[in-house]
Amino acid sequence: MPPAHEKLKRLTRRRRQLVNEKVRLLNRLQADLQAVCPGLLQITGQADNLWFLRFLICRGEITQLAHLRNTTLLGLAGVGKTYAAQIRAWQQTAQFGEEVAWVGPMIVADGRRVLALLAEIGELDREIAATAEASSFAATMSSIPGFGATCKAELAAEIGTLDRFLGEASLALYLGMSALDNSSGKRTGTKAPRQVNTRAKAAMMVATAHHMASVPRSRAYYDKKRAAGKTHNQAVRALGRQLARVIWSLTKHQRHYEIR
Repeated sequence: MPPAHEKLKRLTRRRRQLVNEKVRLLNRLQADLQAVCPGLLQITGQADNLWFLRFLICRGEITQLAHLRNTTLLGLAGVGKTYAAQIRAWQQTAQFGEEVAWVGPMIVADGRRVLALLAEIGELDREIAATAEASSFAATMSSIPGFGATCKAELAAEIGTLDRFLGEASLALYLGMSALDNSSGKRTGTKAPRQVNTRAKAAMMVATAHHMASVPRSRAYYDKKRAAGKTHNQAVRALGRQLARVIWSLTKHQRHYEIR
């Protein structure tokens, strides 16, 4: 495996762990906000906005947010006149539940941790992008529409090298884009393979969905599968099976993706 891919594996797996932690914290933070101060969450609807998180943690107690002055609000990064007006409208009718005394500090702590995670994820993204520049395999996948920086880095890291596979069918199995033949006698059928890299499969599913939205012919292939009775995930995997063949061919022939 190329050294760049070894480093990408560490970086992308670390990034995935941090993203999962961020999602868990945000879900808990939103649930706590909904319990003690639902009106505060209605300002933005989603607690992952940077300006909202900065506003949320600017004081040790969230009850103090109802008394912030306009100059203080405008001094927060990302809070302009529009958001400041929305916050002032909330302050006029701000209400807090009885649990705010002990749940409030938890909310502030979670908000600070989410901001720290976002900063760490951003730093990892920059390091991943710099490392991926040394990978010709990642460069090949970046030429395919829809394969963004994170997905191509994860795929390059988890695949490592095509020398591991006997052919493009083996690659498709490893990515979870095809099924194993399970036919016997007069019975025909397939079964899900167990030798699937779940991280690579998740990245491939995301990249395929974005690719489908960017390339009309790929979208037409997806629509054809849906019309044949396939579910959304089945149709995406069918398209991913074709893209696995494309990735194999482009890498072996050292070419970039072209739309003719």
